[in-house]
Amino acid sequence: MATKKPRQKKIFVLDTSVILYNHNSIYSFDDNDVAIPITVLEELDNFKKGNDTKNFEAREFIREMDRLSGTFNLTEWLPMGGKLGRFKVVMNGRGKNLDAVRILGEDKGDHRIINSALSLMDEYPEHKVVLVTKDINLRLKAKSLNLNAEDFETGKIKDVDSLYTGKSVFHGVSVGVIDQIYTEGHCKPGDFLDQEEPICNHYYILKNGKHSVLTWFNPASGLMERVEKTSAYGIRPRNAEQIFALHALMNPEIKLVTLQGVAGTGKTLLALSGALEQKREFRQIYLARPIVPLSNKDIGYLPGDIKSKLNPYMEPLWDNLKMIQNQWDEADKEYKKITEMVESEKLLITPLAYIRGRSLSNIYFIVDEAQNLTPHEVKTIITRAGENTKIVFTGDIFQIDTPYLDTQSNGLSYLIDKIKNNPLYAHITLEKGERSELANLANELL
Repeated sequence: MATKKPRQKKIFVLDTSVILYNHNSIYSFDDNDVAIPITVLEELDNFKKGNDTKNFEAREFIREMDRLSGTFNLTEWLPMGGKLGRFKVVMNGRGKNLDAVRILGEDKGDHRIINSALSLMDEYPEHKVVLVTKDINLRLKAKSLNLNAEDFETGKIKDVDSLYTGKSVFHGVSVGVIDQIYTEGHCKPGDFLDQEEPICNHYYILKNGKHSVLTWFNPASGLMERVEKTSAYGIRPRNAEQIFALHALMNPEIKLVTLQGVAGTGKTLLALSGALEQKREFRQIYLARPIVPLSNKDIGYLPGDIKSKLNPYMEPLWDNLKMIQNQWDEADKEYKKITEMVESEKLLITPLAYIRGRSLSNIYFIVDEAQNLTPHEVKTIITRAGENTKIVFTGDIFQIDTPYLDTQSNGLSYLIDKIKNNPLYAHITLEKGERSELANLANELL
């Protein structure tokens, strides 16, 4: 009989980008060992001050390392507890035959991290040493020096092409079923579905020739119910997906909504108009977005006070608000009401970093550009929700502005993939651009 080959243990070397993505990443490698280069601790020291999420992640990881080490020396392998492996801090070194600093021609943090991994390869030849980093270029450099390198896979969805869209189209549905939905307002799922129980809050377009009807599966009643076209604060949906989106935004039983789609599909506009329509149901409306500085420079590079620095990042949100407001004349009460809400901070447009620490009870909370958040950031936001709070995430997973996220690892994709089929949640992928013919041309051909 063939004997089973014993599994080769691994040593995973973590880059700074992995820790800033998730401070609990050290616990993601089963019973394998984890090494932290001393250069990573130096870089984390530069990130520990500030209100951004990366600053929070840096501080939390440093505290966790201090807790795990206790009174022991971090240059020795220390257990992480349970069935997990060991960890330690490795000093700057170099391989016996390879020196990344010399070969790559510059003494910088990335090259010292590669050297730390190369030195571990020489010290532990019986182990497979793997550098784990969210930095694609660093992975390429490592592989060029015959060093195993991988992306951090925790929180990464497998197939973005099959990501949940929130809706289905059925052709050839009995005209009788369609007529029943129009007359009675509902039908049973089995009247046109041959599958198992439908997904909670899933939307359906039922067609038969020129006959069609929009429905959704209500998990509370267990019925397929008709979705009627409604407007919100003067904004009328222009296609089926927008009708579905507004239905989810206005449904008090749905506490979490995600809207995904390319530029011009109306994500933010619909979310904001839905919030304004329900302004009496909530104490405050927050409209927030993460700040992703151009060229990865901090906002301190911009001139002026903090308000002047933030205005360029918040301008797209103000544009949507002005579009809703400008449906009326300045003398109209609807126009004045929006101005009054802004002045009294009933409606607050703010950077996402400024939300940390605030209570999210009785709040309608819209998070724009959610594709630039990590899964951990998305979880942090949702776990702050109190009583009578509704959270809406909008974004385009194909337009990511942060260097260490992609279509599979960003927080919006992760949320859509993990939380579908929950009675509190609804999602719609908006496909048709409604901004202008010119914008549609750019999305389709460029």
